Amino acid sequence: MTDFLKRNSVFIGLSLMLIIALGLAVTLIPRGELHLFLCDRHTPARDIFFRYYTHVAEYLPYVLCLLILLFGRAGHAALAASCIACSELTTQIIKHIVQAPRPLLWFANNYPDIHLPLVEGVKMNYLFSFPSGHTTSFFALFFALTMVVTSLHQEHSKQKEPSYWQSFLYIILIPCTLFILAALGGYSRIYLSQHFAQDVLGGMSVGLVISIICYSIFSRFEGQKWYNYHFFAKKV
Repeated sequence: MTDFLKRNSVFIGLSLMLIIALGLAVTLIPRGELHLFLCDRHTPARDIFFRYYTHVAEYLPYVLCLLILLFGRAGHAALAASCIACSELTTQIIKHIVQAPRPLLWFANNYPDIHLPLVEGVKMNYLFSFPSGHTTSFFALFFALTMVVTSLHQEHSKQKEPSYWQSFLYIILIPCTLFILAALGGYSRIYLSQHFAQDVLGGMSVGLVISIICYSIFSRFEGQKWYNYHFFAKKV
């Protein structure tokens, strides 16, 4: 596990910093005030981007898991699929237990004079706000991809000493990029007023924790034949 944490320290470290920042924000700033501050940044370009980008969490996980299965290792595809599925299942269970109101309903009940900035064409939801399922999927997906990339880099490094730029690419640049994509997905839920910051905080926490648990289980099978099976890619 120590080696795993070291390999993925960039994504995990950035995620922990965001968790701490959001945790402090939701603790110190009232819910409504924080939401208005975070969601009131609308421009036509951002409206279009976040309206469509938020849906990435709905289909991209399935596409990437299939691609990993076909062109990568079966074990990595199973790991990624498990991270996403188990995280989403956990989130849905919590959602239906808590049954928290979403921003549109919450503001209507508490501050009816305030009209949230909404994006045209976005279907608004009213219940099951905590935690954010889309955020869970974003972080589970991109953290799983980070785990796959850093794992492959480590294996290749044992065969051939990587250059400085290769190490920078696979250990720092790619994890940073994947974290930014996950964070943008989480912010899209606040921007569209589908979730509060608390919901995004809960969603990313679930995605990270469940993914780490899934890795701890699947790591025990890394040496087995089925885990390293390739359909089309050349065996490493």
